[in-house]
Order: sequence, then structure tokens, then C-alpha cells
Amino acid sequence: MKELELKYGCNPNQKPSRIYMENGQELPITVLSGRPGYINFLDAFNGWQLVKELKKATGLAAATSFKHVSPAGAAVGLPLDETLKKIYWVDDMGELSPLASAYARARGADRMSSFGDFISLSDVCDVDTARIIKREVSDGVIAPGYEPEALEILRSKKNGNYCVIQIDENYVPAPVEKKQVFGITFEQGRNELKIDDELMSQVVTANQEIPEAAKRDLAIALITLKYTQSNSVCYVKGGQAIGIGAGQQSRVHCTRLAGQKADNWFLRQAPQVLSLQFVDGIKRADRDNAIDVYIGEEYMDVLADGAWEKIFKVKPPVFTREEKRAWLDQMTDVALGSDAFFPFGDNIERAKKSGVKYIAEPGGSVRDDQVIATCDKYGMAMVFTGIRLFHH
Repeated sequence: MKELELKYGCNPNQKPSRIYMENGQELPITVLSGRPGYINFLDAFNGWQLVKELKKATGLAAATSFKHVSPAGAAVGLPLDETLKKIYWVDDMGELSPLASAYARARGADRMSSFGDFISLSDVCDVDTARIIKREVSDGVIAPGYEPEALEILRSKKNGNYCVIQIDENYVPAPVEKKQVFGITFEQGRNELKIDDELMSQVVTANQEIPEAAKRDLAIALITLKYTQSNSVCYVKGGQAIGIGAGQQSRVHCTRLAGQKADNWFLRQAPQVLSLQFVDGIKRADRDNAIDVYIGEEYMDVLADGAWEKIFKVKPPVFTREEKRAWLDQMTDVALGSDAFFPFGDNIERAKKSGVKYIAEPGGSVRDDQVIATCDKYGMAMVFTGIRLFHH
């Protein structure tokens, strides 16, 4: 198949639409189910590159959950503890495969943003992973292959219209990429930068200690940022992105946005949240929305009389600001990556509130000394990679 006609482009009025190979070669994908759209393929191809690099960098199965050409979550296949199983709604599924654990993490970190995602998997999709995908609201998945039973599970989703794409894992794109804007062709060399330990060898802070687990998390942050719309910042802990701030014009707003998402991820593990008693039959999305509101500043939207009865069996107490801060103060050893340098120490001040201890950024700001001094104030370890990771 040398080209694939699409229903429409980014919007229904943008026709005609297709994907094709300019050199006349075969497309490196096969559509096994559904009819993927223009944005689906943008998410699929960006996500596939991300998980392929995560797998190569860590040796672990990887998954990402994409929305509007940026990852909502990305993770490698480390085992889940009982708390994570519960907040990711997979505690009823028994032991999960590494790939399924990776997707549970990628989907679960920011469930609000992952609603209706496009999934990318580094490995052949197994039954465990397909079972998780089956129960979530999602547009589609791309993987290098599918176990027969897993494919049947996925093909039954959305009344047979769920998008399932198989990609040739040996496909290598041309070294120069092109795109058009306003009828004008842009051309650049592909970003083939390798994210490895060598890239993180220049530690510029008084604290020079970066354990192997932290180096892995920093690599996950940087690889995730490589495929996130800039400006972007990524918080990572325990092998998974826990907060991604994408597409903000101000870097500190990126840091705040990603930090708030990381905070929400940790707040969902608090006893006050784990003990919430939902009414029978509540939909998964409604449950996620209720939790998001409950841990936020607009908590009375779900706790007001006449409202809580539709959500909870028992009215929960207010999760006070002081209680939330006390819980968040227990979050430690978080890694933080930035796709360009931090221009001010205020980014570090915000990162500290979300438990950040390890940072990777390019360096090169006229205020690098201020940023380093702020890290030193909190005993953080920071590396300068010397490489920017803008993505548009």
C-alpha cells in the first residue's frame, strides 16, 4: 500500500486528505481494524518513535498515551505496587505483563488528559495489554504486532471500529524530513539525538550524586520531551512520566502545569482519596472527573448537597489545603527534564514543591549561575546536556 486515503484532515472541512510515501515505496504500516484519521496518524507516528527510543534506552517494554500530538503519559514496564494498581483501576486484573504495566502507567498518570488517547506500544501487544485497552476510552493503538487473541479483543472494541495499526519495526525514515506551512516547504535533518548516560555526564551542582534509577528517569523525561510540543517540561518518578507540561509559551508555566499534574498523581495516592466510596455503576470517566475536582480548589462542586449524593455513597470530608501540602511533602526523588534551558531560578523553586531532586536541562542561560545556586540551596543534582529538544 503506497498511500492511504483519510476521511479528512485535522478538521472535517479539510479535504482531500491522505498519507503516502513521496518516494513511491510502500507505507510501513498496515491498518488491521478501523479507519484511522489524520490526527490519529500524527499521534501514532510520534508515539511509536517515543516508545521505540524508550525501549532502546532502557531495555524495558514501553508505552505512551498521546493526545493532540503530545504525550499525556509515557512509561516503561516496571511492576506496579498495590497503590498504583488501585489508582490506575487495574487492581482487579491480577498480575500484568511488563507491556501492560507500561500502558497502565502511561494511561494512569494523567487520566483526564489520556481520555480518548492514541496508544503506542514498543512490543507485540499481548492479551493483558489488550484487556486494559478494551476497558478504556481510546481512539486506537499502534504496535509492531499483535497476539491473535489480543487482536480479537481489540477488533471487538467500538463495535469493530477501533483503530489498530501494525508498523514495520525495521522501517527507517529518510534522514531529511519535510513539511508544508502556508504552501511553503520546510526541510530539516531528523532529530536523531541519542539520549544516553554520556548526555548526562556534566553535573554542574554541588550534589554530584545521581543514582542509576534517577539516570533512567532523566532519560525517560528527555526522550518524552523529544516528542512533546514545545515549550515542554516533564516530571518522572519510578519509570514513568507523572506530569507533562506541553506547548506553553513561558517555561515557568510549563513547569507549573507539569508540576500540578505530578501533584495530582501523588494526591490520588493519599488515604483520603483511596478511601472514597463511589456509588454503584458510576462510569470510569465520571469517577476520574470526580477525583480531579475533589483534590482541586473547586472541591465543593462535588461535595455540595445535591451533588455528592450522585457520586459518593458517603459524603467525604474536605481534603484541606494543609492536608494536601503535608501529603505532597512526602513526594521525593522526582526527576525533571526540560527541552530548553531554565532562564530563572523560579522554575527550580516550583519543581522543589513537587519533590524534584534530579534535573536535566541544556544549560546556556545568562542566569545559569542563579539556576545552579537555587538547586544547591535544596541539595538537588542537575546536569547540563548541552542539547535542546524543541519539537514542533
